[in-house]
Amino acid sequence: MKIVVVSDTHMPRMSKKLPDRLIAELADADAILHAGDWTSADVYTMLAAYAPTYGVSGNNDGPELRKRFGLKKLLKLGGCTIGLIHGHGINKSIATETRAVEAFRGQRLDVIVYGHSHIPVLKRIGKTMILNPGSPTDKRRQPQYSFAIMRIVDGKVDAQLIAYDDKS
Repeated sequence: MKIVVVSDTHMPRMSKKLPDRLIAELADADAILHAGDWTSADVYTMLAAYAPTYGVSGNNDGPELRKRFGLKKLLKLGGCTIGLIHGHGINKSIATETRAVEAFRGQRLDVIVYGHSHIPVLKRIGKTMILNPGSPTDKRRQPQYSFAIMRIVDGKVDAQLIAYDDKS
C-alpha cells in the first residue's frame, strides 16, 4: 500500500495548484494523508481525485474545515495504526513534535504523522515512526519543499521524505 503524506499546503495563498512532483506520486497512491493547514476545502477535492484522502485540521483552517476533519484521527491502513494530528497548541514553549507525540500517549501506534512546523522529520521513537512531511508548497526556512511516501507491506511500514526545489 502506497500512502502519500502532505501537510501545510496553505492553498491557494502559497500555490494555486498541487506541485508537479507531488502529482507524479499521487498518480498511483492508494491513500493520502493531510496533516492540516489545508486553508481551503478545494485542496481536499484536488487530492481526493487521486485516492481516498484522510486529514485533520490545522491552526490556519477555518470552522468549516475544523468541523469536517477534526483535530486528531486514528486510522487503520494496511494493517497499521496511524495517529494523525497537526501539532499546534497554545503553549509555544512545547515543541510541535512533543505535542504530537503527547496527544497519542498510551496508545500503541505504528506511526504518528504531524505537521505545523513545516520541518520534515522521519525517525523512530521506540517502535513508533514519527513523520512530519514538511510542506509541498510553503518551505518557509527549509532548503526545499517536501512531502512523504509511506509504504505498508505485510503490516510493516516504511517511509521516505521527498524533497524538491520547484513547487510548480
